[in-house]
Amino acid sequence: QVQLVESGGGLVQAGGSLRLSCAASGRTFNNYVMGWFRQAPGKERDFVAAISRSGGSTLYADSVKGRFTISRDNAKNTVYLQMNTLKPEDTAVYYCAADESRMIASNWRRYDSWGQGTQVTVSS
Repeated sequence: QVQLVESGGGLVQAGGSLRLSCAASGRTFNNYVMGWFRQAPGKERDFVAAISRSGGSTLYADSVKGRFTISRDNAKNTVYLQMNTLKPEDTAVYYCAADESRMIASNWRRYDSWGQGTQVTVSS
């Protein structure tokens, strides 16, 4: 029920950083739990991170914990994913998603709206 547009992907060397942004349409952005997912070629869609409506709670996949940080600015209708110490295995298309439910979730089937994705490639 909300349109999402990701940006910030690109090519980076291992150990580098990228910041992804996801801009949402509408005035009810604060009503959505927001999440980031990624999908590598030949792989299933994997959970990366999620953040509650107020930003007070976050959830991370074990593979990115300590390296990635999800945040949101409800005044700007934007959610971010700061990615540090990138590894080649982080290479994937990254998608942001919105969930109308109250609780944050790691299951992609829970999310209602999806962005078009942005490519992140980490070279070694």
